[in-house]
Amino acid sequence: MFFNRLREDIRCVFDRDPAARTTWEVLTCYPGFHALTLHRFSHWLWGHGLRWMARAMSHFTRWITGIEIHPGATVGRCVFIDHGMGVVIGETAEIGEGCTLYHGVTLGGTSWNKGKRHPTLGKGVVVGAGAKVLGPITIGDGAKVGSNAVVVRDVPPGATAVGIPARIVEPGRDQARLEKAAQMGFSAYAVSRDEDDPLSMAIHGLLDHAVETDRRIEVLLKYIERCGVSVEDDVATADKFDPTFLSKIVD
Repeated sequence: MFFNRLREDIRCVFDRDPAARTTWEVLTCYPGFHALTLHRFSHWLWGHGLRWMARAMSHFTRWITGIEIHPGATVGRCVFIDHGMGVVIGETAEIGEGCTLYHGVTLGGTSWNKGKRHPTLGKGVVVGAGAKVLGPITIGDGAKVGSNAVVVRDVPPGATAVGIPARIVEPGRDQARLEKAAQMGFSAYAVSRDEDDPLSMAIHGLLDHAVETDRRIEVLLKYIERCGVSVEDDVATADKFDPTFLSKIVD
């Protein structure tokens, strides 16, 4: 059983990291692989009431890998932690099969109360670098969390959460991209070029509209002047709209 899971984890690394070259490299140089392997042992200790030994093993794992997984956390099969430095996974977190976590990810709690206080990730979830998923929320199957997002609410299956606080980008905006991501099995860092923050997209849309409105007003003023109608100086010389400056603020 142990060696079957080991082979499964090694195959998982090759499937999701094109930088992986040999099995020996994965066994010796992948901290995410080391952390998950040692977590199984600490989780077994935790489940059998050996709490101090479990925490000591978890602390040792953090020391050698930079990845902190509480021994009480439940981790499914074929989970991949890429790079891994700074990953923190809380006691009551649950990670489904086939999930991918990048460096700096936090699956944390928002309460000091006992009981369920950490997130639940469904199958095939991708959490981008630096993202914070906080509280007893559920991230649906196949969902993605963008890099540096802060998620404090449930994310529907297949959707993407981006921004601070995270907002939902519904699936289906670009079917070709989604089909390609499904073939690959994951999307690196849980972002792609057309998955921008929806609020940012809305503001940029307003900026584009304002620029086009300015252009039309200038054309109208020229036609009015050609017709011999005098245009007041304060109208003709009004400050022009500067979309570049506002775009920098939005970005």
